[in-house]
Amino acid sequence: MSLIRGGVAAVCALMIGAAAANAEELVSYEIVDGTIPASLTGQPGDPAAGRKVLFDRKLGNCLACHMVSDLEDQPFHGEVGPPLDGVADRWDEATLRMLIVNAKQVYDGTIMPSFYKNSGFVRIATQFEGKPILTAQQVEDVVAYLMTLKD
Repeated sequence: MSLIRGGVAAVCALMIGAAAANAEELVSYEIVDGTIPASLTGQPGDPAAGRKVLFDRKLGNCLACHMVSDLEDQPFHGEVGPPLDGVADRWDEATLRMLIVNAKQVYDGTIMPSFYKNSGFVRIATQFEGKPILTAQQVEDVVAYLMTLKD
């Protein structure tokens, strides 16, 4: 019984730690023609780190809605959103960055969450208020990974 309580406590501590890790002031960015042309960090993203964010169910969780052949080692790809195979052939880096930051700026009514926003949410858990889902660097990492997905 104490092992179960200890495990639950560890999971709760991990979740709180993950939320705290994402607590940051949002970096200001300029939207140009519906895109974000400049990096949020001024540094290139790391495609390997972005790949991990993409399938991490506590961060990007992109596989909940999208299929990605490159991630066939991960279970449960979704079919709600379009497949991400060849995404770098369909959109440029600036558009992909905008889609990750706030897809609602590109597609009104989309169910895709805004990953780099800290206000305007509905029915959000208290521990996540005022925090983006991803950090600026994680956004850049995801964009870098998506830019590797070409047909």
